[in-house]
Amino acid sequence: MNNNQTIEKLKQMRLGAMAGMHLQNIKNNQLNGVTPDEYLALLTDHEWEQRHNQKIERLLKQASFRQSATVADVNYAHQRNLDKNMFTRLATLDFLKKKENVIITGASGVGKSYLAQALGNQACINGKKVIYTITARLFTRLKLAKVDGTYLKELKKLTKADVLILDDFGLQAFDNQAREALMDIIDDRYNQVSTIVSSQIPVSVWYDIIGEGTIADAILDRIVNSSHRIDLKGESLRKGILKTE
Repeated sequence: MNNNQTIEKLKQMRLGAMAGMHLQNIKNNQLNGVTPDEYLALLTDHEWEQRHNQKIERLLKQASFRQSATVADVNYAHQRNLDKNMFTRLATLDFLKKKENVIITGASGVGKSYLAQALGNQACINGKKVIYTITARLFTRLKLAKVDGTYLKELKKLTKADVLILDDFGLQAFDNQAREALMDIIDDRYNQVSTIVSSQIPVSVWYDIIGEGTIADAILDRIVNSSHRIDLKGESLRKGILKTE
């Protein structure tokens, strides 16, 4: 058996992790005492783990998160109306299987974006495709897409995401194009995939912010009625950070 040829063939078949581990084992003379079945299992596991980790890295990069937020680092100590049991259940991602949404509201700085991105991070770790975006920037991009003829292509990308995170929802007034874009997004995703919405604006005011009663009714019916709600309270966590510095 020509080990060099074997390694080269593994590389050509894009089994680079297998090839690397096999080469290392040959150099270190670590093949003794291992059955062929055991050795094949070791190589296969190594290749699988490498690809799995690369997929997670790719999904995290594509998600374009603003923060490195994780479920493990969520702070429950602050008095901000965050139910640990509820959020822990959300972190199991069962809501994705049920095609349900999550709405996180509260004043500026209480950690809405962090919680949304922590759930998004968890979804990436579980192999789900996530898109994180500031809502106003998304609408601006979609307006430009309508001009250059790529609107449907952009809409398809949003629809394909397992999780769409709309951060800072409602901070800017909705014009006709923004309303129509939001309706298109929510309608395409309804009962298919999950959306996470983070907003400083209470849900009770969303109807007036969106405007156009018929469209607002249709959008809210699809978002709110199938959502888990977190309404954060308390002072800004950023203020707390500044006080300790």
